[in-house]
Amino acid sequence: MRLRVTALAGLLALALAACSAARGGTPPASTSDGAGGGTLVVGMTSSDLPNVDTVLNGQGFEGKRFVGFQLYEGLTRHDLSRTDGGAPLTGALATSWTHGDDARTWTFELRQGVKFHDGTPFDADAVIVNYDRYTKKGDPYATAALQAAAGEYAGSFASYRKVDDRHVEIVTKSPNGHLPDDVAHLYIVSPAALKKGDFGKNPVGTGPFRFGSLTPGQRLELLPFKDYWRGAAKLDKLVLRPIPDPAARLAALRSGEVDWIEYPSPDDVTALKDAGFQISVNGYDHIWYWILDTAKKPWSDVRVRRAANYAINRESLAKDLLKGTADPAYQAAPRATGAYDAAGDVYSYDPAKAKALLAEAGVAGGFETTVVVPTAGSGNLLPVPIAESLQRDLAAVGIKVTIKTVEWSALLGDEASGKVPLGADAIAQSTTLFQSEALLPLFLGSGSPFWTGHYSNKQVDTLFKKAQESPDQTERTASYREALGLVTQDAPWLFVVNDRNPRALAPRVKGLVQPQSWFLDLTTVTVAR
Repeated sequence: MRLRVTALAGLLALALAACSAARGGTPPASTSDGAGGGTLVVGMTSSDLPNVDTVLNGQGFEGKRFVGFQLYEGLTRHDLSRTDGGAPLTGALATSWTHGDDARTWTFELRQGVKFHDGTPFDADAVIVNYDRYTKKGDPYATAALQAAAGEYAGSFASYRKVDDRHVEIVTKSPNGHLPDDVAHLYIVSPAALKKGDFGKNPVGTGPFRFGSLTPGQRLELLPFKDYWRGAAKLDKLVLRPIPDPAARLAALRSGEVDWIEYPSPDDVTALKDAGFQISVNGYDHIWYWILDTAKKPWSDVRVRRAANYAINRESLAKDLLKGTADPAYQAAPRATGAYDAAGDVYSYDPAKAKALLAEAGVAGGFETTVVVPTAGSGNLLPVPIAESLQRDLAAVGIKVTIKTVEWSALLGDEASGKVPLGADAIAQSTTLFQSEALLPLFLGSGSPFWTGHYSNKQVDTLFKKAQESPDQTERTASYREALGLVTQDAPWLFVVNDRNPRALAPRVKGLVQPQSWFLDLTTVTVAR
């Protein structure tokens, strides 16, 4: 998933940990605070373990899912307790918030009685220390990389202050109706732990799990926090392992090395079900797509971009290659979002129309182009096989695609600096559009620091601005729906599929609620041994 790319540059791929690492190959962590719910071992798709230091956690939303939102909390959080209706925003370290008429001045009432994992109290002073770390130049606890990553969520801050022990105030540079969503991603950590130093090796938050131990590149252990304000997680231990190779993840699940794998290969889903494993799926805010270089001929011609969208057989790809674990994406807005409008599903499979559009654009004989494809990574499904399927469809109408592969974190690092890897004409990847509203203009707005294929539409920018200025979620959703309708017509992307977020669980894993979200509440999960 393409997310917070400024924080992801420099992550390295690494080898799969051996079986011994998954079952005691590292020194035991400290005593669990859990309620006898067993140890859950998860095989992640990422090539490395997420960084445990707040917004630097990396590895896309998979890093937030299993590390960021388990160790930490912001003032708000997503309610992940239901399987339908999305994941609405609710209180976390704040219980409520109000805004001024101009949607610039926001006051948050803080939750009382909350403790950090080190036993120190959460209070208004802690919020200020953390916001200083994220925004204040020269802050002793900050790094340039951390502030760059946090800037995607705190970049709208003009000022912030402690009103009293129970309230903090944030004033934004311009109206920001989605500020409560932004602060969910600005984790609050223990000031005492920051002062001790080396926070990246000794992270302390308020989340449902606390840090246990880390074997770099192999294994991260998290333990339940007994004093968590929503009640202690049921697990005794959560163990995370990076296993980017799908076959290796499957083997680890079948052998019992892990209890849960992210994104089982679609070809294996039926066999896993037959063997008694659980397959959990749900739609969520996801799109797999290609970013096309709209400044480079012939992709600069909207007729060519539309032709490519009519040329691909999404239905076959979703059904035959992905075995129903994804839905065809006929437009920019993901199906499981409020911005989706079925009337906007315009790009049916129509090779004849694709050829006609190419002829109209003066490239009836077709053309050659290149696409960079990640080899794996959060939300990227089967990136190379999907690209190869699209390659065949596009070749049938005369668009000859050369596929170049690159490691996921390297791709993200290049995009963060406004570059396309390997001089390609397009990038294949996945993203979320609404899991953090602050990111949407970075993906599709004019003048983004990200590499966006040079896409620009002033009407889209105006609608994004209108949405940002409204504190009313319904009004924002309507503006986003209209904006993404324009994006669909402009076709700066090749819209491919919306993932259904499959994961495979051993029969002994109980209590998972899979919401329509990238994120998960792991406090309800147990493992029977």
